[in-house]
Amino acid sequence: MAGVNKVILLGNLGSDPEVRVLPSGSKVANFNIATSETYTNRDGQRVEQTEWHRIELWDGLANIAEQYLRKGNSVYVEGRIRTEEYVDKDGITRRGIRIRGTSMTLVGGGNRDNAASGDGSTQMAAPAPARPNPAPVTPPPPAFDAGGDSDDLPF
Repeated sequence: MAGVNKVILLGNLGSDPEVRVLPSGSKVANFNIATSETYTNRDGQRVEQTEWHRIELWDGLANIAEQYLRKGNSVYVEGRIRTEEYVDKDGITRRGIRIRGTSMTLVGGGNRDNAASGDGSTQMAAPAPARPNPAPVTPPPPAFDAGGDSDDLPF
């Protein structure tokens, strides 16, 4: 059975992206974004909970991130969860979670250089983000006149 691995995040950059060019020529950008939610606990106090997400963008999106993303920017990212294992400096094997971004949109006003449209947002994607397709609309069949010429037949 096939599965779905899709993440949608809207948050703020914690720092400027770190961009590297690999020996293969591929470019990768890494940065953290914070997402926050606010709720009221049982005692009636407002509580804000922040989660940090490690984002990884490749090639074309890495170029865009390097050029446009800065600490504090709001960004919408779609991607997939990737779990990685690594050995830390003490020789201990650790696991980490990273989001491999497949599309992103710069959100909000901020720097005027980022605005590509009048609403203050800039869309960047590689490939275009997947969107649910509505049910296909079937056009009505062509009008058929039974008494007409045989060239009017729809087949």
